[in-house]
Amino acid sequence: MRQIVLDTETTGIDPNEGHRIIEIGCVELIERQLTGRHYHVYINPDRDVEAEAIAVHGITNEYLADKPRFHEIAQEFLEFIDGAELVIHNAAFDVGFIDAEFARIKPLRKVADHCTVFDTLAFARRKHPGQKNSLDALCKRYGVDNRNRELHGALLDAEILADVFLLLTGGQTALSLDASGEEEGGQATRRLPSNRPPLAVVRASSEEVEAHEAFLDLVEKAAGSSVWRTAEIQP
Repeated sequence: MRQIVLDTETTGIDPNEGHRIIEIGCVELIERQLTGRHYHVYINPDRDVEAEAIAVHGITNEYLADKPRFHEIAQEFLEFIDGAELVIHNAAFDVGFIDAEFARIKPLRKVADHCTVFDTLAFARRKHPGQKNSLDALCKRYGVDNRNRELHGALLDAEILADVFLLLTGGQTALSLDASGEEEGGQATRRLPSNRPPLAVVRASSEEVEAHEAFLDLVEKAAGSSVWRTAEIQP
């Protein structure tokens, strides 16, 4: 299964008032493992970024002046997300902005025509009712390192959300966003490459099997039964 963890930054909070996307950040998961592929772009919105928004993400009008317009990156962005499940925190916000951007160009496209969507905020609210479920709150709850998140940023938030999503939904997660960083114990963590060879399977020898069976005989003699022999063996 291919999933794209996605976040955006915008000029304001409502696309119906003409606010635009100024940054898109995506990271790719395949079979719930980070692949190392990502998509990241800043976009010139052809309008001013509100001061309140700049205070959140720090992206200024001057910085965006020489960046491409959405219609210039729309096709490559669509090709990156096409056919995937989008994992988004508060999906209605980001999808609303993306659909509004697509509506400005031809042919008309909508996210729902190309992707399914998993909303981590809605899922977290069902799993943790009555608790704070912002991305920062979930990082604290699940022990995800977000110390570099002084300001919001689409790619950084997508990377953090990927780790939160894997923990929130009960799957495996990478140990660190920064392979050069250190955990609290002082030991650096390292991502394993996605193309690493599978681990070798070492099977017990006949002598080891016989010794194990002899040990189980002793267990049954002392306890009357052995869980290893009574438990159903799964294929």
